[in-house]
Amino acid sequence: MTLDTERLRTFVAVARALNFSRAAEELGKTQPSVSQAVAALEAEVGQSLFVREGRSTHLAPAGKLLLEHAQVIFTEMERACAALAGMGELRQGELVVGTSDTLAYYLLPPVFAAFRKRYPGVELRLDNRPSPATAAQVAERSVDLGIVSLPPVPDSRVAFEALVPHEDVVICPPGHALGRKRAVEIEELAAHPLLLLDRTTGARAALDAAFARARVRPNVTMEMSSVEVLKRLCELGFGISVVPALAVARELQARTLARVRVRGLAGPPNANILRAHRLACSTT
Repeated sequence: MTLDTERLRTFVAVARALNFSRAAEELGKTQPSVSQAVAALEAEVGQSLFVREGRSTHLAPAGKLLLEHAQVIFTEMERACAALAGMGELRQGELVVGTSDTLAYYLLPPVFAAFRKRYPGVELRLDNRPSPATAAQVAERSVDLGIVSLPPVPDSRVAFEALVPHEDVVICPPGHALGRKRAVEIEELAAHPLLLLDRTTGARAALDAAFARARVRPNVTMEMSSVEVLKRLCELGFGISVVPALAVARELQARTLARVRVRGLAGPPNANILRAHRLACSTT
């Protein structure tokens, strides 16, 4: 059985007023139309909703029960409308952002703080994964958008938008032989112990591709998932590393690390941090 919403609203008005004429005035309807709506609703439920004694009107047992449920129904409808309006105006809801640990730590905190200040009712949730995994999550709709640093793999379901410039650089102790240079060729890195991000990351994929183009085999002695660990190991002299330039500002200022540009690695297509979002018009 499906109840007509407009008839149910008319019933609630009569039930609260216990008077058909007053209910009609509140609803801006004629009394006959109100009486007809209640009669039609009684036919739908198969029971009398009101007891009419002369000029007095009282709720029948079925009417009392229906009123309880109708009040809940309309309250929930109002809450749903308010929630939808709040989402449209970003007063409430949830935003799930996928990004890497590096970008979440070095680039996005001021953005997140500004978002929370402007939209305090929206829950901001982060899903930290390497950039390739984040791009896949965007395609699968498991996150709302992603902030990634990788050459985008063509995907008809995902659009990529450049946000800020990105560059990977070599880091080493200030006294290291490479630290005295402004830039090095990608081939020069193969002669030194390399501490690199693991192979699940977009940065590692871009670096491996650069080594392959140069036809050199790197001496990778350690693989980590954390840029912070790589920086600390470099400071301790375990080798050199390749990390995003935005991740070493503090160490450069403290002069615990030196930064060297790498020819053959920086520049297109590895030149931007990107926003990845799902295409609404995709049919796949």
